[in-house]
Amino acid sequence: MAKLMLEYAFEHERLRRDEPFLTQPVGNGEVVNWTWGETMDQARRMAAHLRTLGLEPGARVAMLAKNSAHFFMAELAIWMAGGTTVAIFPTESSHNIHYVLEHCEPRLLFVGKLDDWPKQAGGVPTALPCIALPLAPDTDFEQWDDIVARTPPLAGEPMRAADELAMLLYTSGSTGQPKGVMQTFGSVSAASECIVEEMRHRFTGDIELRVLSYLPLAHCFERAWVECQAFVRGDMQVYFTDTAATFMKDLQRARPTLFISVPRLWTKFQQGVLASMPAAQLDALLDNPATAAAVGAKVLASLGLDQVKNAGSGSAPLPAELLVWYRRLGLNLFEGYGMTEDFAYSHGGDGEASLPGHVGKPYPGVQARLADDGEILVKSPGCMAGYYKQPELNAEAFTDDGFFRTGDLGVVNEAGLLRITGRKKELFKTAKGKYIAPVPIENLLNAHPMVELALVSGVGQATPYAALLLDEALRPRLTDAAVRDQVQAALTELLNQVNARLGSHEQLQFLAVAREPWSIENGCLTPTMKIKRSRIEASMAPHLPQWYEQPQAVIWA
Repeated sequence: MAKLMLEYAFEHERLRRDEPFLTQPVGNGEVVNWTWGETMDQARRMAAHLRTLGLEPGARVAMLAKNSAHFFMAELAIWMAGGTTVAIFPTESSHNIHYVLEHCEPRLLFVGKLDDWPKQAGGVPTALPCIALPLAPDTDFEQWDDIVARTPPLAGEPMRAADELAMLLYTSGSTGQPKGVMQTFGSVSAASECIVEEMRHRFTGDIELRVLSYLPLAHCFERAWVECQAFVRGDMQVYFTDTAATFMKDLQRARPTLFISVPRLWTKFQQGVLASMPAAQLDALLDNPATAAAVGAKVLASLGLDQVKNAGSGSAPLPAELLVWYRRLGLNLFEGYGMTEDFAYSHGGDGEASLPGHVGKPYPGVQARLADDGEILVKSPGCMAGYYKQPELNAEAFTDDGFFRTGDLGVVNEAGLLRITGRKKELFKTAKGKYIAPVPIENLLNAHPMVELALVSGVGQATPYAALLLDEALRPRLTDAAVRDQVQAALTELLNQVNARLGSHEQLQFLAVAREPWSIENGCLTPTMKIKRSRIEASMAPHLPQWYEQPQAVIWA
């Protein structure tokens, strides 16, 4: 029988006791390093405390915290104490925090490092016991350090069964109310073992595996590919970030050899590079064989990515042109595909199984096929046990032979590589009765260096349109009339270029430039920085009649 997550942790505690595991910034440029032995000692002491609370088997214990070493420790403690972890996105609104806590009915909440606790605190029921992790905001909650200082460590090696729930993962809710995805110790351990084997295949030789944990751990991508991979491997050193302002310094400190990110951040990295070096100048240097390698290495070093042996992008589609740009720099970047429901273990590219615009082939142990309507169906070792308290959705989620209905549409080329073409629920019909898949068109727009994010819509209109959020560095300069004219000309050219690549029924009538940034705080982005279509479309709706009557190619919304 395969080992489960806690068995790996106990094994590393015995065999890697003095090896470095977690590196946590604590402010003012200082860091604290935790070995495997120190990590497990902290977790055992907290687990012993949780045992004194009389938690029933499988009791939900929630965490509202940014990534930190103590997030890892708390998760291990919850598992050792017999509980089920429920991580809440640290950027969630008070309303959504209240919804998740009400839905999962936790016995306890760990509150950790947060940026907006005063705005979020109202979502926490006053009767819910809370424990403050180190680096948490000032509260009157009992402190982690005080508890572990007075509590002897839990003895032995308490195990959990494969069919017990390890975690509830609440989806980020881009299309509606978040759903609680149930993942068992069996599913998270099996998927994590597969991820480890995939990485061992890619990392040959004597290479130290270092990662920077900064994508939210409440999201499955980071939880599977960083935290749980680290629990299984044992030889991965995990670094954390301090603040948004210190991110680049934290990245430079870690010098990761494995780095994963999401399309919006890959775009922002690129925009930062092009802000200091014009695209034409960089392209000329990269086109020259005499300078290409040195220039690419210098750019990657400026980003802290020069030691990366393997980089991955997930969570949302990555524009093919952006992937090509990074590969020209010498970054070994691949796009992957996975969902919370399969614990982020589904498809990935590597070597020959990689083509820009495609997400690769099914990983070992994964079965996949396309339904008659093009929907991607997946059977993965990381398959969920179902949706928490929503049994009516479980029957809809699976085919009769056990394949998960992803809701994504795709095509497979002759080499067996999968390309995502959109979401079934995102398809919309124009007034002419033609269906539009917005994602491929959005990818064409997102590839432009001026564009940070794009949304294509036009439900019930004769033709579709696109709303754009421009590059963050460009926005303040738009008050200059000359700059605005240049941007308008560039966007008009972009519209013409994109329309030339589309079918007649897909061609965009205009580009609407968003006046206000789309952010997590104003509800336009999910915590994983995907666009919330319904929210953005609702903000555009009152203006559409006027915009469609105007002849302009670019509208300043």
